[in-house]
Amino acid sequence: MKFVRRLVAAFLVIYLLPALASAGWWYMKERPQSWRDADWSSAGILPTPAQSPDAAVYIFSATTGGLKGAVASHAWIVTKERGAAAYNRYDKVGWGKPIRRNAYPADARWYSNEPRLVATATGAEADRLIPKIEVAIAAYPYSLAGGYRIWPGPNSNTFVAHVLRSVPELDAVLPPDAVGRDYLPEGKLFQIDADGRDLHATLYGLAGISAGMRSGLELHFFGLVAGLDIARPGIKIPALGRFGI
Repeated sequence: MKFVRRLVAAFLVIYLLPALASAGWWYMKERPQSWRDADWSSAGILPTPAQSPDAAVYIFSATTGGLKGAVASHAWIVTKERGAAAYNRYDKVGWGKPIRRNAYPADARWYSNEPRLVATATGAEADRLIPKIEVAIAAYPYSLAGGYRIWPGPNSNTFVAHVLRSVPELDAVLPPDAVGRDYLPEGKLFQIDADGRDLHATLYGLAGISAGMRSGLELHFFGLVAGLDIARPGIKIPALGRFGI
């Protein structure tokens, strides 16, 4: 019984308290009450294609809206081929056709929340990665209508995490508040990234572990992630995000 009490206490401290703190802060913030009231315009982060003709790849994440915004974010993928006149943006959404292309400006706010860059590749590296990204997007197994579940997945973050695992040269993992990122496609319980540097074990996104050079050491429970980064020292706090270098 002492072990059980300690386990419960650890869960409360590591997972529940940060989630409650984030929810309290979210409740006090001024925010749009519905998607109709939200700002979906460009945040002005990316240069125009004319200003930067080189190929480019960007992975973005932004806090989402509604009650889930207290603990969760939404991620998307942006690509631009060399000399292209426009960016291509890919989102996984829960309405209509799940994989949306160019439904929003490439660096748009999400539910009025400023996007943050998770990964960037430009020039020759982007030239090399864009075809691999397109293959990974085309291979995503939940790309048809009905292929979305807000929790524990597959959702928007499941989609982007699938691409990151399939194209490990992007050298990134989604932030700890990207609920759904640890749901492995096709009901897998275990997966190793394409370059063998990270491994993931999960019980359908409900509980599990990720470990490796990119992930560090992560424990996820009900979509909330706690962990330590090794390559870039830092800590990952459920609902609050990553703090460190």
